[in-house]
Amino acid sequence: MARQAKIYFQGNLAGYLVEGDNGYSFQYSLEYLAMKDAKPISLTLPLSEKTYHSNVLFPFFDGLIPEGWLLEIGEKHWKLNPRDRFELLINLCRDTVGAVAVYPVEAETHE
Repeated sequence: MARQAKIYFQGNLAGYLVEGDNGYSFQYSLEYLAMKDAKPISLTLPLSEKTYHSNVLFPFFDGLIPEGWLLEIGEKHWKLNPRDRFELLINLCRDTVGAVAVYPVEAETHE
């Protein structure tokens, strides 16, 4: 079954990241694209109505996952699989240093 994540940019729902049997896809939401001040979440994912596909987790999203002691805390505290990059992304990237936040689709609220 595919896992999904909501991708927020500067507090606005920008799009959805999906992990499926054939890799990963990312698509901006039409509401986000319609915003007059919409910005791409990454230079590698320019604003577009098309769906982006990748066989591996997009390097931009993989780069959001913390390293070192913060990653260790996540692995130990939440018993996360260090090789499951999508699981790490949706569990450890809700409050990132930058403008992007990642939430599992089940999580309906974010502060």
